[in-house]
Amino acid sequence: MMKPLVALTLFGMILSLYLALIYAPTEAVMGHIQRIFYFHMGAVWVATIAFTVVFIASIQYLRKESRFWDILALSSAEIGVLFTTLTIITGSIWAKPIWGTWWTWDPQLTTTFILWILYIAYLMLRSATGSNLKKAKFAAVFGIIAFIDLPLVYLSVRLMRGISPVVFGGRGGGIAPQMMVALVVCLIAFTLLYIVLLKGRMAIEGMKDEVARLRVDEVE
Repeated sequence: MMKPLVALTLFGMILSLYLALIYAPTEAVMGHIQRIFYFHMGAVWVATIAFTVVFIASIQYLRKESRFWDILALSSAEIGVLFTTLTIITGSIWAKPIWGTWWTWDPQLTTTFILWILYIAYLMLRSATGSNLKKAKFAAVFGIIAFIDLPLVYLSVRLMRGISPVVFGGRGGGIAPQMMVALVVCLIAFTLLYIVLLKGRMAIEGMKDEVARLRVDEVE
């Protein structure tokens, strides 16, 4: 199952590169730097999915105390932090020529930075949990609370005065059809990439558990 999924993901990423860098028209005002937007939005999309999965998996872990949900939350949080980092990096690369600065404490950027810090703290907490049930539950609670910042990231650009553009639902009237095609394909490809990374990371964690069980059996 993994091999066809990996192949499909690779094809999707290559197609995304073609659509973003060649097929999509050059934006009239921003020029070629706007092309990073497609990959920036892909990273944003994966981070959103990943932290939503952490939220759901953490709730399920508190309900059922199943190791599956614990592994799912941890694995998805790691991917979420990775893609939030990519979000910040690609956003900064775009901001420098457009805004004249790598970073500004715009409401959306600030809430994104807070989200990044929260889930880094979550991973640090998880690294210290081990197999302790109480600590694992505490990490799950933290994962649920940290999720509260995610809606604020999206609401901040609409409810607070800032310079971050509203990509969808703003007054600009949307984007060109070819750009929309490139964006949708990028989002699909990044979603497939998330699934591949998640399945791989969960498999690694499962193997760690199996090794730990074998060591316990040898001691006994």
